[in-house]
Amino acid sequence: GYSKGLTLTDGDGVADEMPDLSDGDDEDIDNDEEQWMEEEEDEEDSQPVTVTCLFCDRLLSSVPATLQHCTAEHQVNLVDLIRKHNLDDYGYIKMINYIRSTVSTVCNEPICFTSLFVFPLSVFLADPEELCEGSSLSTCPSSGAQSHDALQQRAHVAEERARSSEEALARAMDDLHKLKSGLVLNAETGRSGNTGAVAELREDEDEAYFSSYGHYSIHEEMLKDKVRTESYRDFMYRNPEVFRDKVVLDVGCGTGILSMFAARAGAKKVIAVDQSEIIYQAMDIVRSNQLEDKITLIKGRIEDIKLPVEQVDIIISEWMGYFLLFESMLDSVLYARDLYLADGGSVYPDLCNISLAAVGDTQKHQDHIAFWDDVYGFNMACMKKAVVPEAMVEAVKTETLISEPTVIQTIDCNRVCLSELEFASDFCLKITNTTDCTVSTHRCCPLVMFSTGPQVTKTHWKQTVFLLERPMSVQAGEELQGKITVRKNKKDPRSLLVTFDFGDRKLTYSLQ
Repeated sequence: GYSKGLTLTDGDGVADEMPDLSDGDDEDIDNDEEQWMEEEEDEEDSQPVTVTCLFCDRLLSSVPATLQHCTAEHQVNLVDLIRKHNLDDYGYIKMINYIRSTVSTVCNEPICFTSLFVFPLSVFLADPEELCEGSSLSTCPSSGAQSHDALQQRAHVAEERARSSEEALARAMDDLHKLKSGLVLNAETGRSGNTGAVAELREDEDEAYFSSYGHYSIHEEMLKDKVRTESYRDFMYRNPEVFRDKVVLDVGCGTGILSMFAARAGAKKVIAVDQSEIIYQAMDIVRSNQLEDKITLIKGRIEDIKLPVEQVDIIISEWMGYFLLFESMLDSVLYARDLYLADGGSVYPDLCNISLAAVGDTQKHQDHIAFWDDVYGFNMACMKKAVVPEAMVEAVKTETLISEPTVIQTIDCNRVCLSELEFASDFCLKITNTTDCTVSTHRCCPLVMFSTGPQVTKTHWKQTVFLLERPMSVQAGEELQGKITVRKNKKDPRSLLVTFDFGDRKLTYSLQ
């Protein structure tokens, strides 16, 4: 929206240059305002009412005249349509909006309506019941001949119409909020089974997460990650027999890139689900690529909606977060798997690893930890207790690796249980260089033909780094043993708490 006027105020919020009005001035202004309002009302009353034809640019003097014109010139009898489909106010609005959205030029040929859809366009204002009554009932005399019972009946009918109109308006507003376009499916709500902590979040509690994916920059970054995007594309294009004539569910579709890959790979139907606002851009993208006949987009969390099919053959999703499990989007994929995946169906990617390696990077330790010992001549060492527990996400230099990587967890997306996404694992790192171990780094390796480790092409996931406040001296050939525990943060199930136990010291980090 925009403002028609502008008031300048000072720092105290008081308008500048306000005139000093006397009592007489106030009275004059009131009189002028009343006179202005009366003139405006007279102008409004004097302006003729015109109605634009639904099918051409003709302006007519009234709704009845417009109805007669539509019947005579365009062979469309709106009153008959209302009766045929038994339309209430809400249905009437849907019909008018559908006509407005599909007829953009003059049309002189008979038109056949077989279905009605909601489009958020202008409304041809009239009461459908009045239209039908006006075409069949005789005009009542203007005198006081109507009986008391007849008046009561008319009052009752008017009340019912008002109530029906309010309900229709509420439904229309709700649909406009949910749809914003005819391509978005109006999904029903449904929950079942053990939903888990993420599914139990209220929409307002989860709003920040989905809002972050409403920003376009994050989607640009993911799409430009060629390792990620081309791996999904190559998997689908090189395995058309996997997708041919299948029903595919894309959980967290974003811009719809995976859905379009699946459609091009031969999928019979693709259902793309996303709660963030990016889905409205995805609708335009799908239409721009002429794939709307194969791809159905649904706005909502997979845990909160009901799909238009009982089962799907394949679930695809790019659910991986930092440290693989950050954001807990895999929880939603497993929910969809347990509820919708047909027997013999598959989830892709299907297999993922989390690996751990030791890093010796004295410069990184100096920049992020020792830095606080002397900050412009001031001792801020107390900040270390706050800084160290925050895990970092950044690209690790290959030359700083001082151990061979070891796998600490393997996840089979077709079999893993929700509870197994919190785990504890012993590890043993074989040290390759004699140095000080300053950090530990994790990398996720989803086996969809790509790795996110530091030794290969960098991805947008980079690596997750856990800094040690006190470096550990290690020797080449030595084995660094410990235990890692990964669990969800109870206050925010989309964030993680990661604890390392090296025997003589125990460190807990957060990913949030």
